[in-house]
Amino acid sequence: MNDEYIVTAYVVIDDVLKGLGYQDDPRSASGAAEILTIGVIAAKYFQNHHERSLCLLKRLKYIKGISLSRFNRRFHQLKDWLYGLMAVLGEIFAQGEVFVIDSMPLPVCKRARARRCKKVRGAVFCGYCAAKRERFFGWRLHLICTAEGLPVSFDFLPASEHDLTPVHELASILPSGAYLFGDKAYISGPDAKSLLEQTELHLVSPRRKNMAPNTWAEDFDLARYRKRIENLYSQMESMGTQRLHARTNEGFELKALTSLLALTFTNLID
Repeated sequence: MNDEYIVTAYVVIDDVLKGLGYQDDPRSASGAAEILTIGVIAAKYFQNHHERSLCLLKRLKYIKGISLSRFNRRFHQLKDWLYGLMAVLGEIFAQGEVFVIDSMPLPVCKRARARRCKKVRGAVFCGYCAAKRERFFGWRLHLICTAEGLPVSFDFLPASEHDLTPVHELASILPSGAYLFGDKAYISGPDAKSLLEQTELHLVSPRRKNMAPNTWAEDFDLARYRKRIENLYSQMESMGTQRLHARTNEGFELKALTSLLALTFTNLID
């Protein structure tokens, strides 16, 4: 456990929530910042096991006594505020000229259990991960991050959706004239052209033989910055995002969000 990490997470969450206008109920023994910090610490150190995080933070006297059931109710009530928190941090980090985009599988269950899954149903949630050469059932995280590995914008879509589906919406937050680097999934002349015309954003991906090649500098930067997001996903996998256990879609979504927030603080402090 890292005291600097815990204190930084709490202070940033508390300041942003206050900036968003959130006010704690005076009857609450634990504030919203404490509740979300428990979730972040669970994602960072305990693979999203909330009870372990709760017990340890109590023992270390970072928080007052709060039951697991009470924590879960408060945690779910703060879902919209957590999205607002991530949006504010994304706007702060959306500075500079270089960004990277990619997608990551978030399996809900093993494919063998897909027919019995109650959280999501249908072929739309059946996807394929080319990097791992395996099929999965669940959601796909689409993420844009900075060159330093700080998440800027993201979306959760059914696994079968193509990587290019949310690219215009996700890129709308980026500054004009920036470069957005992607892998082979983002090879699209029309999308690159429309992004350049509408937002002056350069979408750079590997080119096919029948397409105009990238410049030497673009190819050099593409090879350089692609490693950043691969490392980013390795960090998330180490936090257990490939094995998120939740009874509802909302619980699954909250654990994925706190994993992203935990990743933000990890790369921010480092």
